[in-house]
Amino acid sequence: MKVFEEKICDNGRLVCYISDESPEMADVVRDAMLVLPGGGYVGTSDREAEPIVKRYLAAGMNVFCLRYSCGPLAAGFKPLVEASYAMKYIRERAKEFNIKRVFAVGFSAGGHLCASLGTFWDAPWLLEKLGPDFPRGVNRPDGTVLSYAVLSAVEGSHRPSFQNIIGKEDPTDEELRRYSVELHVGEQTAPAFIWATSDDGLVPVINSVLFAEKLARLGKKFELHIWPHGPHGISTAERETCSGIPDMINEAVAQWIPLSVRWMREL
Repeated sequence: MKVFEEKICDNGRLVCYISDESPEMADVVRDAMLVLPGGGYVGTSDREAEPIVKRYLAAGMNVFCLRYSCGPLAAGFKPLVEASYAMKYIRERAKEFNIKRVFAVGFSAGGHLCASLGTFWDAPWLLEKLGPDFPRGVNRPDGTVLSYAVLSAVEGSHRPSFQNIIGKEDPTDEELRRYSVELHVGEQTAPAFIWATSDDGLVPVINSVLFAEKLARLGKKFELHIWPHGPHGISTAERETCSGIPDMINEAVAQWIPLSVRWMREL
């Protein structure tokens, strides 16, 4: 296993976990996973970083974890620019890293970043930020895994997340709608595996439901799981990420990881 860090444009740091390829497994071609931890665009959670990396490594993927700009540095939705450059970095090294497809998984505000990557990848305002030399479409993931994601800025909103990426304490309705991902779902949107818990007390489950509804109306590929119980930030739902909180351990919710792996393999 090779583990190393790359600087991805400005403050974005990409930690790369690349499997050593034995001659005994020379014919193995791997998928890649870009991990986008949550944290309200204030920071990036360790609980949604390396523990997630390890689960997808165990599934045979090469994995990349992006520590993106947060707080005042996130203004102008800089994390989406950094995530786009992370995708570019991975795809340009697909042959070197023995990679075929590239997926992304995000949690909470990282879920918003993940869904934005899958929906806004060709938006004119993003392409302007990326510049004329950025290869078109290289930043579109083959699929996204949205984990108790912040998605809507207009219904069931986690307003602080949007304040951070807009860079204003009192954003206009137009600014909020611009980054409310469910309002922009279209034919360009990547397939999505969506999961949440119905009693999430911080990011209402309606975020996931609205996004799934838009995908369904367009006949887009998606899978949706809503478990009845689990606090926000439940991560792997296992002991490693429970932070000493018993409710953070949930055998049923922990199935989201193997379910998402199966979904990706069947795409």
